[in-house]
Amino acid sequence: MNIYPDTSFLCAMYREQDNSKRADAFNDQLPGALPVSSFLLLEFRQSVRFQARLFEKDRSKGFSKAEGAAMLRALQSDLSAGVLEMIAPDWADVHRIAEELSSKHTESGGHRLSDILHVATAIHLGAAQLLTFDANQKKLAEAEAMVVPL
Repeated sequence: MNIYPDTSFLCAMYREQDNSKRADAFNDQLPGALPVSSFLLLEFRQSVRFQARLFEKDRSKGFSKAEGAAMLRALQSDLSAGVLEMIAPDWADVHRIAEELSSKHTESGGHRLSDILHVATAIHLGAAQLLTFDANQKKLAEAEAMVVPL
């Protein structure tokens, strides 16, 4: 497949937010499963758990533990149903690419490691498109000649 999503795209798929309609529409027109890595799934799950903790401490932040649990169940259901396809990148090569991206772009663009790892994974997999709603990550992907169709 020619595309790779990031965590912001998955979040829009599994929790109603401003970008959800665009994420759902894009995902609905895909001819096959959306590829995901273990790192992407870990970051998504961690984010859900962290948002539930924020909500527990301050109800004006994050979302409830019940909502987070529903998101994680929906994610697992989509993995089981083949909506998402677990891929196994060569992490040593992803890290090599990430180091190159970091050296080339971080000082000028201020990129976070997770963003660099998502773009590096996409490059490693030969994806021409990155699915993200993160503006800074979009800049990084476009600097590497990737298309961000959203």
